[in-house]
Amino acid sequence: MAEITASMVKELREKTDAPMMECKKALTEADGDMAKAEEILRVKLGSKASKAASRVTAEGVVGIHLSADGKLGAMVELNCETDFVAKNDDFLALAAQLSELVANQNPADVAALSALKVDGKSVEEVRTALVGKIGENLSIRRFVRIDAKGKLASYVHGGSKIGVLVDLVGGEEALAKDLAMHIAASKPKALSRDGVPAEDVERERSIATQKAAESGKPAEIVAKMVEGTVQKYLKEVTLLGQPFVKDDKLTIEQLLKSKNASVASFNLYVVGEGIEKKVTDFAAEVAAQAAAAGR
Repeated sequence: MAEITASMVKELREKTDAPMMECKKALTEADGDMAKAEEILRVKLGSKASKAASRVTAEGVVGIHLSADGKLGAMVELNCETDFVAKNDDFLALAAQLSELVANQNPADVAALSALKVDGKSVEEVRTALVGKIGENLSIRRFVRIDAKGKLASYVHGGSKIGVLVDLVGGEEALAKDLAMHIAASKPKALSRDGVPAEDVERERSIATQKAAESGKPAEIVAKMVEGTVQKYLKEVTLLGQPFVKDDKLTIEQLLKSKNASVASFNLYVVGEGIEKKVTDFAAEVAAQAAAAGR
C-alpha cells in the first residue's frame, strides 16, 4: 500500500477542487496513483451536479467563432471551477458550440442562449448533463456577437484564457492579426479616450491630485502635474494611444494611419476577470478537520 502524503492530497485537491477527505479516500483507493484517483473522484462527484451550482466558477476558456468571410464573429466565456476541467475535451467542445450558436442565432442574452437547441437538447440541458459528468459547476458568463464593418480577426492566448475579436476597416490581414495580438498583450480598456468611463478618469484625477498636493508646489504647477498624469493614463488604457508592441516608437493610431486603416471596434475577454476567487488555506483546513475529528 502506497503512503498517502499531505502533499499528494493537496495536489489532488488543487487539480479537482474536491473535499480534502474525498481526495485522501480516492488516493487510498487508487493506491497513490494520481490519475486513477482523479478518475475515482470524477465518478463519485458526478452525481453531485445539483450541489455544484453555488460554487465559484473563475476558471474556463474563451470560445471564438468566425464566418468564412470574416464578416460575422462571436466570442463566449465559459467558466468552470478548476483549470483541470478547462482542458477537458467535452468542456472545450461546448465552448466551441456556444460561440457558433451565438454567431448563427444571435440570442439576446445568456438566458436566451441557454434555451437554444443543440442536437435536440437545450443548451441548459447540455450544461447540466456536463456538470453531472464532470462534477464541477459550469456557467456561461458572457458573450458578444459582431457584424463587422470591415473584417474580423481573432486571437486566443494562454490556453484560451484570453480572447480577442477586432474589426479592422481597411488594411491587410497581417495588420488585423497584429492588432489582435497587441490587444491581448496590452489589454486596452477602450478604443479611444471617449470610451474610457468617466468614473475611471475621475478616480485617476483624484489620486493624481492628492499626490501632487503633497509636493508643496504652487497651485498652477500642481494643476499641470495632475493633467499630465491623467493624459498619461488615457494613453495607457486606450488602444489608439498605446505604443505598438512590435514597435514602441509607433502608437496604434500612427500605425493605423500609416496603413490607411481604422479599428471599428474590439472586444477583449480575460477568463475570470473580476470574479473573486476562493483562496483555500490548506494547512488551516487540515487543522480544522483534525480538530473536528477529535471531538
